[in-house]
Amino acid sequence: MDKTITLGTVSDANYMSEQELAEEQELIVRAKRDARAFGEVYNRYFERIFNFILRRTDDEAISDDLTSQTFLKAMQSLKKYEYRGVPFSAWLYRIAHNEVNKFYNKQKRKKVFSLEQEQLFEFIQPEEEAVFDEEKLAELMEVLKELPTEAVEVLELRFFEEKNFKEISYILNIGESGAKMRLYRAIDKLKERFKIKYND
Repeated sequence: MDKTITLGTVSDANYMSEQELAEEQELIVRAKRDARAFGEVYNRYFERIFNFILRRTDDEAISDDLTSQTFLKAMQSLKKYEYRGVPFSAWLYRIAHNEVNKFYNKQKRKKVFSLEQEQLFEFIQPEEEAVFDEEKLAELMEVLKELPTEAVEVLELRFFEEKNFKEISYILNIGESGAKMRLYRAIDKLKERFKIKYND
């Protein structure tokens, strides 16, 4: 029986409201003046950044180290930070993305991408979950592994981190049209093996 993978639209509800953006910027202004306020920034974003890096390394010790490096770089560069129309968190993701790339370039290792089974279920249409067995989950993981790293990065940022294309283009330092092209290529690859429900 065919199984349906639902790639849902990232709704406006997942975007930060004007008030939330204003509160975030207020926190950053305080952190620029007082290093102790940076602790609030760290506490707010640590888990998200750590998990983002962990999916790219599949190693908790390495992820912990790269997360520490990310926040250290952020703290050292905070005074240079300027709002560019995306949440502050996108700036942190961009630093984290660069730290992961530097790690792989230095180690001359092939990039990995790891997802837990419960995260894969986020891809799957809810009413199908009960019958989407481990064999199909393994097949989905294999298809994801076959995708170019660049495509998986966009897929993951869009559907697991719930970032819009403006944020994705900022984090990966590519144009929005390039981000969309990578995503559509990834979806086309998934369509070869699965039914896809997707509304951009």
